[in-house]
Amino acid sequence: MQFFPFPTQRLLSCFSAAVFLATLSASAQNVPSPKPDTRPWMNRSLSPDRRADLVMKEMTLDEKMNFVHGTGWNGLRADAEIPKGSLGGAGYVQGVPRLGIPGINQADSAVGIRLAAQGGHYATLLPSVLGAACSWDKDALFLFGSVLGRELRDMGYNMSIGGGVDLARDPRNGRNFEYAGEDPVLAGTMVGELASGVQSNQVMGDIKHYALNDQETGRTIVNVKIDQRAARESDLLAFQIAIGMAHPAGVMCSYNKDTITPPGGTDWSCENDYLLNQVLKKDFDFKGFVVSDWGGTHSTVHAALAGLDQEQPGSQYFGDPLKQAVQGGQVPMSRLDDAVHRVLRSMFATGVIDNPPVTQVPDPFRGRDDAEHIADESIVLLKNADHALPLNSASVESIALIGSHADVGVLSGGGSAQVDAPGGNVASVHPHPGGAYWMETVYFPSSPLKEIRKHAPNAKIEFDPGTDPTAAAKLAGSSQLAIVFVNQPMSEGRDAKTIALPDHQDALVDAVAAANSHTIVVLENGGPVSMPWADRVQGIIEAWYPGIGGAQSLANILFGDVNPSGRLAISFAKSDDQLPHPEVPGISLIGAPGAGRRRPEELPPFDYDATEGVRVGYKWFESEHKDPLFPFGFGLSYTSYEYSGLKASQHEVSFTVRNSGSRAGTEVVQVYAVLPASTGESTFKRLVAWDRVALAAGESKTVTLTLDPLYLSIFDVSKDAFTLAPGDYTILAGSSSTDTPLSATVHIE
Repeated sequence: MQFFPFPTQRLLSCFSAAVFLATLSASAQNVPSPKPDTRPWMNRSLSPDRRADLVMKEMTLDEKMNFVHGTGWNGLRADAEIPKGSLGGAGYVQGVPRLGIPGINQADSAVGIRLAAQGGHYATLLPSVLGAACSWDKDALFLFGSVLGRELRDMGYNMSIGGGVDLARDPRNGRNFEYAGEDPVLAGTMVGELASGVQSNQVMGDIKHYALNDQETGRTIVNVKIDQRAARESDLLAFQIAIGMAHPAGVMCSYNKDTITPPGGTDWSCENDYLLNQVLKKDFDFKGFVVSDWGGTHSTVHAALAGLDQEQPGSQYFGDPLKQAVQGGQVPMSRLDDAVHRVLRSMFATGVIDNPPVTQVPDPFRGRDDAEHIADESIVLLKNADHALPLNSASVESIALIGSHADVGVLSGGGSAQVDAPGGNVASVHPHPGGAYWMETVYFPSSPLKEIRKHAPNAKIEFDPGTDPTAAAKLAGSSQLAIVFVNQPMSEGRDAKTIALPDHQDALVDAVAAANSHTIVVLENGGPVSMPWADRVQGIIEAWYPGIGGAQSLANILFGDVNPSGRLAISFAKSDDQLPHPEVPGISLIGAPGAGRRRPEELPPFDYDATEGVRVGYKWFESEHKDPLFPFGFGLSYTSYEYSGLKASQHEVSFTVRNSGSRAGTEVVQVYAVLPASTGESTFKRLVAWDRVALAAGESKTVTLTLDPLYLSIFDVSKDAFTLAPGDYTILAGSSSTDTPLSATVHIE
């Protein structure tokens, strides 16, 4: 059993609780089984839709109203009343006990279960979603969701409100660590797997924030302007893929306004007829319910008719005002019934009625092991000059470990994705009991220093906090090797003003690299950062927010126990000037961090003109002839790979990949397409397929990948549909968006 950084007293409490629950379970075996529920809607052989219809026939108007709004802020505000049945999570929807319909307990769960500490629970901190997306591993993302789902069940919750799939239009977005990168096909697939993993535990899943909520700055007032084709081929395509894969119970609409032209008009996302009724419910055939982001509802009649099904967290608009609108005929009863039906059929479809959660103690060891496995595949090796890595424990004599509290823990992301650290924040300047404060920078007890010492027990390894570059450089100069940890704390509610590292950390790296030519930099960040020192260090490791098993994964990669296989799900620019918007739109209006959470009337509204359109990330760099610092899809390995023999048709591609190095590894093979000139999108490539291929040293494999016609298509506004344009398509295969050595032409009539 590997070391698990978990306070002994609390761990014993968990085991005691587990024994108690096991005893209760054994005792319960002697209790006669309850009589089966013979009410017609409890017949599991019927479809979820039929069961929802049957139970609705028995409901009063007031009982129906229960399902279209929440009960308040629950555990999110200190003065909030927590109603009976609520677990004190992010939201609660009252059920109908007389009909056997439970309430809905909703929990924030982007990278772990939030607010666990207030219930005396432990929750596993997983790597950031952006990091996990860099695995390009569908199984790893399903596992990610499975961890969330099983721990939600263990705590008694029956709905996750994680599942972010907003594209990284701006690398400075404070919530990029919750999302899956810049490409709609990769992001949609990864989040689709994640949501499927959640729902495999008979917990309702959610996908958010619908739509175009691609920055935190002024998120409650910004109006995102984009043309219809670009929206459908970028952000909305990511949602389309994820929803089509996972069939989630819920889709959460976002805070911002949207202007999508044509069809024209400006409206809040949570009352946008085009987004909700026409695209989500009609085109995507979404059967679940639309839930507002917390405080994202702005009206009663307009929102209900536009397709919003559930207001959260309270009942300001969808409580008595909606009831009166239904009784007065402004909102048809059929619209209320549709909203309630969508909630109930989702509850039946996911199993939360037939198999409700049974509260028990989460397994911290299983969670830690799963988190470490995902981190193993998430960490990206960005530079390895002179084969400085992996380190040889037998020859390492001394290491200077510098910065980012690497002596005690690893960084996590903030906001509603913040998981409570077991035992508290190990790097807190002001320690306090209980859970994390809003926007507090929290480090988890996974110590890189301890794990590196385990791998090099005979080496002299000293830590310097990195607060004084001169002192850090002095330690580095007297050591054989220097490893500098740098960080970028990110959180919901604020964006970074720049991609530059905060707190003068570039100067720290410069000082250390000047003192020791054998310097490795480890990044703990929520999104891409600039690296003016990149040419002056030997190695760069992108660890993201690596989760509770992060220190173990990092040490295993540093010393070669794990061969890195992560590939970037997001491009790294050299500077802000390379971005479509050199300054975050609206940031000069917002001012102080977190101001974007104020009510809309308190700030001047502004537009975010998405002039980059469909050209998000690597598509922007290529079309503008800009060379990024590190491109989308990039990542190094401790071995090397060669590609040959590409064959391509409209429906599939095949080629051979060979491990030309001396050790086993896993290559992420990537297939891109350049569309015909007639589409107007021939100046950049787009990702259309990929796979992870495990290869022994010297081994070759033939890879065959199916090409989904949707991924080759453009959105034809005149037909309101995706279509394949006739012409010549260039099919490319290789190891990143800028390294595609194989090419073939496919003609489509």
